[in-house]
Amino acid sequence: MKLKGSLRKMKVENGSPVQYGLRTEEESVNLNECIGKEISLRFTGSIYCKKCGKKTKTSFQGFCFNHFQNAPEAAECILHPELCRAHLGEGRDVEWEKKNHDQPHVVYLAVSGGIKVGVTRETQIPTRWIDQGAKQAIVLAKTPNRYLAGVIEVDLKQYLSDKTNWQTMLKDETPPFDLEKELKEYGGLVDPKYAEYIQTNSKPYTFEFPLESPPKNINGLNFDKVNEVKGQLTGIKGQYLILDHEMVLNIRRHEGYEVEFESRD
Repeated sequence: MKLKGSLRKMKVENGSPVQYGLRTEEESVNLNECIGKEISLRFTGSIYCKKCGKKTKTSFQGFCFNHFQNAPEAAECILHPELCRAHLGEGRDVEWEKKNHDQPHVVYLAVSGGIKVGVTRETQIPTRWIDQGAKQAIVLAKTPNRYLAGVIEVDLKQYLSDKTNWQTMLKDETPPFDLEKELKEYGGLVDPKYAEYIQTNSKPYTFEFPLESPPKNINGLNFDKVNEVKGQLTGIKGQYLILDHEMVLNIRRHEGYEVEFESRD
């Protein structure tokens, strides 16, 4: 099984376990079929902007510098939803904002290392949680736009982190949570003026990842330091490939990097 092209975020499909596809701009391969097999990814030395496709010396979260500065997909409200202006008819690209951010969003609790709070577009359930390697998640609030979800998230960031500890997530050292109980607790801490958005009857999601066993030690790899990664694929979680039970490659971190992928029995 072979593949060549500039990497994109892995395609995911919820299942038992989650199904993964390694993607380039044009092709994809089923990675679940590669579990237990020897794989290699060789970086060709070329990086392409995932927005315009132009070659760039440096990747800025998958973008060339120009689109990192100007593309709506890289705007500040991606990381800080409370700064979103889509509901006001404003933004880097008003039509894009209307289609993607002036749309129903959710505030959620997820167990991905520890319990955290986050925001995503409603249509991104459960993809967003799988990408974070969450083993559990629950919707805390539903809002008509990204801005309101961001404001509620800021309220809850007094009590919860909005970051995923990726090493703890991969090691799977966190015990399960009673998310319905957590929902009641944290939902009650939200400013009462946003009470209409709280989802008191949400049910939790659980996820199973294709992982032989969680890595006890983690050796993070990136193509800025090595041009080839190879070993037995022993697991996939979040957007991470795990090789030989300890070598870890973050695919999303390398969006736009051109690689040659090969799987061997």
